[in-house]
Amino acid sequence: MESRSRLSIICSHLLPGSPSPPSRLSSSITSSASINDAAGDTRNHQLDCVFCRIVRGESPAFKLYEDETCLCILDSSPLSPGHSLIIPKSHFSCLEATPPSVVAAMCSKVPSIGNAIMKANGSDSFNLLVNNGAAAGQVIFHTHIHIIPRKARDCLWTTESLRRRPLNFDQEASQLVNRVREQLSSISPEDGKDSRI
Repeated sequence: MESRSRLSIICSHLLPGSPSPPSRLSSSITSSASINDAAGDTRNHQLDCVFCRIVRGESPAFKLYEDETCLCILDSSPLSPGHSLIIPKSHFSCLEATPPSVVAAMCSKVPSIGNAIMKANGSDSFNLLVNNGAAAGQVIFHTHIHIIPRKARDCLWTTESLRRRPLNFDQEASQLVNRVREQLSSISPEDGKDSRI
């Protein structure tokens, strides 16, 4: 995969054919882990993974929060001041490979960390973002959640000026709902307990 900024990748998915965003917002973090095999040799991925090196103390990072399951660090190429990443301390290449208990532990930290970041830098809001898979713009194949602080009219996302189209309550939408429900029904009872459609 050619080396492109995360913002360029995200923008290309949100607004295909649009020009690249300004280079001042570009990111140069890339992973040396293999992109082709997300479920490959975990040991090699852990040795090569920048987040695993940070967890082991082998690479520098500004740590904002740490517990037994996860770590929150400042992004080394932030899209805005305070842009942070919540990462699990164990190596999981993507969201599907991450146990629900780990995802829950990471997500449970978002309100307190997000609010602390907003208060610290005077932000109005924040985006919560997961790039899951190469087509979604994931460049480091270790599950992580982005907390991206925002201020009114910061124009970070090109698509914010676009009008959203209302959902058509038609056969295509109905078929999509049925296909998603079918996929959800194949989830083991443990994973999908207390769910109703």
